[in-house]
Amino acid sequence: MSSPATIPSASLLALHAASAAPAANAGAATAGAQLACFHCGLPVTQAEPLAAELDGARRVFCCGGCQALAQTLHAAGFAHLYGDEARFARPIDDAARREAEPIWAAYDTPELRTQFVRPLDNGRAEITLAPENIRCAACAWLIEQHLARQPGVESAVANVATRRVVVRWREGTQSVAGLLAALAGIGYMAWPFEVSRTDQQDRRARRGLLMRMAVAMLGMMQVMMYAWPIYTHEATIDPGQLQLMRWASFALTLPVVLYSASPIFAGAWRSLRQRHMGMDVPVAIGVGAGFIASALATVRGIGEVYFDSVTMFVAFLLLARYLELRVRQASRSGAEMLARQLPATCERLAGVGATGERIPVARLRQDDLIRVKAGEIVPADGTVVAGVSELDESMLTGESRPVRRSAGDTVLAGCFNTASPLELRVSRVGAGTRLAEIVAVLDRALAEKPRLATLADRVAGWFVATLLVLAALTGLVWGLWIDPSRALLVTIAVLVVSCPCALSLATPAALAAAGAALSRRGVLLTRGHALETLARVTDVVLDKTGTLTEGRFAVAAVQPLADLDTAQCLALAAAMERGGEHPIARALLAAVPDGGGHAVAVTGIRNVPGQGLEATVDGRRLRLGRLDFARGLVGGGSSVPVPAVAGPAHPGATVVWLAAQDGVLASFVLADVERAQTSALLARLGALGVRCHLVSGDNAAAVRWWAEHFGIGHAAGEVTPEGKRDYVARLQQGGAVVLAVGDGINDAPVLAQAQVSIAIGSGAPLAQAGADAVLTHGGIDEIATALAVSRKARRVVRQNLGWSFFYNVVAIPLAATGLVTAWMAGIGMSLSSLLVVANAWRLLRAGRKTV
Repeated sequence: MSSPATIPSASLLALHAASAAPAANAGAATAGAQLACFHCGLPVTQAEPLAAELDGARRVFCCGGCQALAQTLHAAGFAHLYGDEARFARPIDDAARREAEPIWAAYDTPELRTQFVRPLDNGRAEITLAPENIRCAACAWLIEQHLARQPGVESAVANVATRRVVVRWREGTQSVAGLLAALAGIGYMAWPFEVSRTDQQDRRARRGLLMRMAVAMLGMMQVMMYAWPIYTHEATIDPGQLQLMRWASFALTLPVVLYSASPIFAGAWRSLRQRHMGMDVPVAIGVGAGFIASALATVRGIGEVYFDSVTMFVAFLLLARYLELRVRQASRSGAEMLARQLPATCERLAGVGATGERIPVARLRQDDLIRVKAGEIVPADGTVVAGVSELDESMLTGESRPVRRSAGDTVLAGCFNTASPLELRVSRVGAGTRLAEIVAVLDRALAEKPRLATLADRVAGWFVATLLVLAALTGLVWGLWIDPSRALLVTIAVLVVSCPCALSLATPAALAAAGAALSRRGVLLTRGHALETLARVTDVVLDKTGTLTEGRFAVAAVQPLADLDTAQCLALAAAMERGGEHPIARALLAAVPDGGGHAVAVTGIRNVPGQGLEATVDGRRLRLGRLDFARGLVGGGSSVPVPAVAGPAHPGATVVWLAAQDGVLASFVLADVERAQTSALLARLGALGVRCHLVSGDNAAAVRWWAEHFGIGHAAGEVTPEGKRDYVARLQQGGAVVLAVGDGINDAPVLAQAQVSIAIGSGAPLAQAGADAVLTHGGIDEIATALAVSRKARRVVRQNLGWSFFYNVVAIPLAATGLVTAWMAGIGMSLSSLLVVANAWRLLRAGRKTV
């Protein structure tokens, strides 16, 4: 059976000629299936065309080359390339090409070439491309062959597994746009791919550890092949053969110790130089002692060898460390992933509705006008000036559902535009965007080490020191009184069987996984102690305005007083307030579905400060505002009934009146409204057994009303920022562990006083928030998620520490009495570390489902 790599170059040229056939020929080919070449689609003009049986059907061809290539591809297992959706080497259509060409050209600008093109020696360059539709080895083969024929290209390597293509070419002979256009010419839309520094480091660490583990595993299996006959039939083996197997085991163990175990020895050396007993110290001593003793016994020809124990221990230890590395990388806060959300290019406009030019995002400046099409990512913070769409903000806020954005709304860099084009006025770029603030907050949190992790490291240090003393005493006792021939083996078993790794991993692995889970839910931990303190919270002190409520006016009730219905009254009021920035104006405009009654004509607007508005709407003179102001327009000074405010008593509500010359038309009750998630938050906090307190600077009557509305038993109103701090201090004097929730600025004193605090991220720049954690969106029910995840993390830490303690208490005495051999100790120690890491890994699932 032929493989794709063996297809003749002449047939390849025929393939390219066929794939580049004019559209007219392709159209003619589809006129009748019996007259079209199965491979290239060109018309079949022969009276007796060439034919072949493929997949049980008769196929016709225009020439022998197409027939031979089609048969070869089918024989190689690539028949699927002839499907309607995967026609081999079909170029992209002209419309898609015209749209993509300006973007391709932008990648040749100095800013983006520096970002994506890697300079090499002798005037060469390299770039990694990411084609969108690589499916199999045939695709990779075609891409490599086609790019290699482009001017100046020295090599092209396509990887099906990673869907990446690495191209090297001579500078000055080829452009990035030319490479992208060449791929588009054979049906593969591709874009430059930037491997971030963190990705490179992670990949390098994983690859290095995998290589060391592979060498150790291979060495372990080979050494066990020689060790097993010695264990079972040592007495029957010729001494010369026995010595030969020992030398073979030595040769196989040598790369395991020198290469696979080198990070262990390096870590132990660093610990000793810093006068710190790290977890690598006993491991390195055990591995080194076992190998040296075995090597001496091999050279001398007498004594026990432990090559099987050494290789097995190193192999299983590296396996545990590899899984721990994967957990640590999966638990990363997501800052790098967030930072890579921004696109490389964007479309800058000369004016609203004008045509744009494709530029690098690095050239954007404040007040630039840009267009973000559906399917694109917003490159900078800005305000919508034209268009209506829905944005996916899940990467920034954790909100899973797309959010509607229209003219006047703010959009954030990193959001995905799902529906239709938007034109934006850029407000913040680069380091000033909210995305950059989130990254800065996460970096600050990562720079701090939790107290629990610090304590665990200190305990592990003392544990290692104690272990070394125990190992020395064990070796001394066995060497002087019990069995000198087994002293070394038992000492190695004591060093190996202990698990300082599990002890040191117990806390940081769990905290890292929990922190990652919360960041995915929009709760960013900005202080190292936040998670462990959240687990101990007994009381939650909540602000009202901006926390439990939206902190803005909304229309709570409309009462028509004439012949107009509710919708007509709202439309008239919104028409008068169109374009207004006052909170009342925004509330009335938001209450009208079409955004403000654009169908009516408004003239002669007069604004009376402190009173209201007067205007002519569709030829009718109206007033909107205070009761006495609106009633002043009514002829004859008619008495106006005062409607009941929404609810039996709603302190803090504002009533706005709409009147015409023939009478009062309606009243509008405007009041603060609760957040959509407030009820869910309070219910979940109650289920967690946490006491809630509503403490606000609003008037006492309003706070009492809201407390009764929410079902909160402890409330205080008209409290100054200092008074809030004193309120928290009194709770703490009674033994409470307090979580304070506020907007990060007005509530600075109370956030600082509480043992742990969460700031609502929408209330202040994240980098300036002084809280221990920041909620990046308005879904305040995630505060309860933070408490639940922190408590689960505490349980996992206790489980890990308990297991580590139990394991060491049982395993070390067994090893010291000689009941556990070195290879058993290696397996036990590795499995103990694996159990700790796997238990912590469970916390990552909290970021994907409700806890």
